[in-house]
Amino acid sequence: MARFWVCVAGAGFFLAFLVLHSRFCGSPVLRNFTFAVSWRTEKILYRLDVGWPKHPEYFTGTTFCVAVDSLNGLVYIGQRGDNIPKILVFTEDGYFLRAWNYTVDTPHGIFAASTLYEQSVWITDVGSDFMILWLHGENGTGPAKFNIPHSVTLDSAGRVWVADRGNKRIQVFDKDTGEWLGAWNNCFTEEGPSSVRFTPDGKYLIVAQLNLSRLSVVAAPPVGSIGECSVISTIQLADQVLPHLLEVDRKTGAVYVAEIGAKQVQKYVPLNSYVPSFGS
Repeated sequence: MARFWVCVAGAGFFLAFLVLHSRFCGSPVLRNFTFAVSWRTEKILYRLDVGWPKHPEYFTGTTFCVAVDSLNGLVYIGQRGDNIPKILVFTEDGYFLRAWNYTVDTPHGIFAASTLYEQSVWITDVGSDFMILWLHGENGTGPAKFNIPHSVTLDSAGRVWVADRGNKRIQVFDKDTGEWLGAWNNCFTEEGPSSVRFTPDGKYLIVAQLNLSRLSVVAAPPVGSIGECSVISTIQLADQVLPHLLEVDRKTGAVYVAEIGAKQVQKYVPLNSYVPSFGS
């Protein structure tokens, strides 16, 4: 028994030594220890896949949107510009497959909805004579009113999450009835959300903020409650990168970000190693 308490005291002394050594000498040992603690708290972290895509020279316009067909391993990218292909198709590994420039004028959003029997890609084209209507669409600042509704996603509980960019909030609705369930605005005092997507496990939302050039990981609320927005971690991109819309691969969890300032799409992959926060 005495030996046990001696071991406990020794361990405590060792940790105290590490704290003091890190405080005054910048020891990397404690930094590794803190990483392990952060990993235990299940903070989601990503790293930039610098090798994606293999041929970035195909980005010849302003990249406005991106969608992932996880079933077929394809990434669709919409770009704007004159005399350029408007839709680019890459593999998830970053190899260019094809492009097209017909039927699309000015792409704004893109969504892949493939099944085992059919490949389907939906594109919102602000240059075409189509109008997209939703259950709520009145301009304003109150509940169920919008100022530049910029992105929509659905969770497994049947809630619709709308990035209400101009009002600096995310609004939530019931997908069947359209009932307003609540809103988040405490996380977006500086800049409204331009894009919102869920991670494959549904535990977190990835949110882009255009003019801040920032991505945030936000904890998803439990079913039956909206609560307050809680940021888990962030990725601070370079100035003027301007992340417009993003997509999450439903199989791998990789995040693809269409950046209208940098005129490129970048890929972030989840880390299994324990790193305390984005960008560290």
